[in-house]
Order: sequence, then C-alpha cells, then structure tokens
Amino acid sequence: MENKFIRADDVAKELNISTAHAYKIIRMLNEELKSKGYITIAGRVNKHYFNERLYSGDKEES
Repeated sequence: MENKFIRADDVAKELNISTAHAYKIIRMLNEELKSKGYITIAGRVNKHYFNERLYSGDKEES
C-alpha cells in the first residue's frame, strides 16, 4: 500500500531546505487542513495536499 503522507525529511529534500524549516511548512499546511475539518498527523502532511499547495497540483506523485 502506498504511503499517502510525506515526512519532514522528505519535504526538506524536495525543497532543499533544513529539516527545521520543513517542520514549519508541515505545521502550516496541517493548520490549513485542520481549519477545513481534516484530521492531521504531526510531522507529516498529505502528499497530494503538499503538491497542490506548492506546485499547484502539477507535480507527479511518485
């Protein structure tokens, strides 16, 4: 089964940023999802939502 979440270390690699900054981005995205009524997991963010917010949904999921 494919993992539907991306972790901070993967976000950091994808964006070429520090892990600390990746956690800040994940917190921001998770707050957006919480405000829409979704359940979130600390330190992880939904891959589809990550790609949608950062790449307008154009980036292929691997």
